[in-house]
Amino acid sequence: MERSIVIIGAGIAGLSAGCYARMNGYPTQIFEMHARPGGLCAAWQRKGYTFDGCIHHLAGSGSGSKVYEIWSDLGVFERHTMVFHDNLVRVELPDGQALTVYTDIDRLEAYLKDLSPADAPLIEGYIRAARRFLGFDLLAMPVATPGEMLKIVPRLPTMTKWGRITLDEFGARFQHPLLRQAIPTIQYDFPEVPVLIHLNFLAGCHNQTLGWPSGGSLAFSQTIAQRFEDLGGELAYRSRASKVLVENDRAVGVRLEDGTEHRADVVVSACDGHATIFDMLDGKYADDRIRAYYDAAPDEVEMSLCVSLGVARDMSDAPHALTYFLEEPVTVMGRPHDRLDVEIFNFDPALAPEGKTPVKVLFKAGYDYWKGLAADRARYDEEKQKIAETVIAQLDKRFPGLAQQVEVIDVATPLTIERFTGNWRGLQAWTPPAQMLAAAMQGLTRTLPGLKNFYMVGQWAGGIGISTAAISGRNLIKRLCKQDGEDFTTGV
Repeated sequence: MERSIVIIGAGIAGLSAGCYARMNGYPTQIFEMHARPGGLCAAWQRKGYTFDGCIHHLAGSGSGSKVYEIWSDLGVFERHTMVFHDNLVRVELPDGQALTVYTDIDRLEAYLKDLSPADAPLIEGYIRAARRFLGFDLLAMPVATPGEMLKIVPRLPTMTKWGRITLDEFGARFQHPLLRQAIPTIQYDFPEVPVLIHLNFLAGCHNQTLGWPSGGSLAFSQTIAQRFEDLGGELAYRSRASKVLVENDRAVGVRLEDGTEHRADVVVSACDGHATIFDMLDGKYADDRIRAYYDAAPDEVEMSLCVSLGVARDMSDAPHALTYFLEEPVTVMGRPHDRLDVEIFNFDPALAPEGKTPVKVLFKAGYDYWKGLAADRARYDEEKQKIAETVIAQLDKRFPGLAQQVEVIDVATPLTIERFTGNWRGLQAWTPPAQMLAAAMQGLTRTLPGLKNFYMVGQWAGGIGISTAAISGRNLIKRLCKQDGEDFTTGV
């Protein structure tokens, strides 16, 4: 008889592990604290609008990626079509100058050279590097075959070169003032992001392996949850795990907050790493490396404050991603901001009633800042309202009349993330200290020292990213099949 499996958390990693477990005959239960699946791959609905809190570019959206096979296994393409944008972002300056980063590399090269002939040699080097990634999917490396991994060898010099240069440094090399200001902002709002990351995204968009699943994050998660249940898996919502049951240093099941216990031969945590290790297991199986990692948790994280607006306006003529530099900096959470990073969901009719549009603006935020405000609920709500009003006033300058068209305002803080996903301090996994990087890349907490029959999957065990989470769930079941002397299958 196959070993039974219990999984804590119905995020993408937990759902992936559950689906592949059922494909390979393992009796499997998933316990989810929330009333819906997805974990951090989440969206929320307000008065007819769906505000998406996760997906930007889904790796594996096209058949040119190995990750495509995983989403096929999980039933994604049976319910979702993929949207591919013709540009990555549009950057606009107060003086009317604008830069559009086209996802067609040939078109981008011609456009940039026409914009700044003096920068042609630099542009050619940049485009040549992007083309080097067209035949290699960096995000699919965790499922690449040895032969596919060999493709990286001739690209190592390119990867090394562009991995050492940040977008800030690269932008400073341009002569054209627009390019100098705009280039550092074209890959989300991450400081010191290597050009290597941007080149991989650009190549993926050109190849149409990075896209958007129709319906967005919530519908995407619900599809995979349905796939798990169709395969015969048991999925219980509003069932928060409080303890991992351990006997003789062997995980034997979970205890839920309601006191019920559920036994299994294998226990998998697909939820928050800190809660798993230090609450559910009381820190008994954390070594010095694990403690050092969590002790190094950052307070501030990019994109952790989300201002969502439901706008009664057809914004189909607006860019879907806009970096909007302001005439004068505005103060948000006590610090000046000279631009807004705006997402306009005008490309998916499922997210709003006809003629209306969800709009999102993201900021870097600190957990302690919001935790301090939350001691006084009125101050907490007042700060959220103040930030929303600032955002609306600035967007009204770019889209005249928008302020009067806002029907819904929703502001999510790191505390919101913590409350609804269980993620400690509202965090996703973060880049570890340099001395721990190698260990983290190998999966710092895929297993815990001294604890048998216990595994972790997802961002805490294998890195950030939706595709990475799904891959980690798949790879765990492949490992269990090998342990049990069974062939791993992705069939039903």
